[in-house]
Amino acid sequence: MTQRAEPSGRRLSEADASLVKGMVARNDRHHDIAAWFGVNQGRIAEVISGRKFQGAAVASTDDLPPPGPYSSGRAAHQALKALEEAKAALDLAAKNIEQALKDVKKLG
Repeated sequence: MTQRAEPSGRRLSEADASLVKGMVARNDRHHDIAAWFGVNQGRIAEVISGRKFQGAAVASTDDLPPPGPYSSGRAAHQALKALEEAKAALDLAAKNIEQALKDVKKLG
């Protein structure tokens, strides 16, 4: 018997459901909407069908996130790694600048 994965714990709020409805009205792909919120397409289908958050208003176009497609988890992970490397390089540069300023002050 195979074990199921642990639930993610991610849930849509009524405010999220309003955005979902607005994104659907804008003709966003359900896959992209689910990706934006980090949930599966079943949660989006529940909002669309009215099984969840039936009374949630449709968000205005001005309140919607940009249209998808959105970055994948892999792309987000790679971006995070690149940012961490850039931060380390900047920290080293700041340390070197600080030392150079101390050296200049000693000479002056």
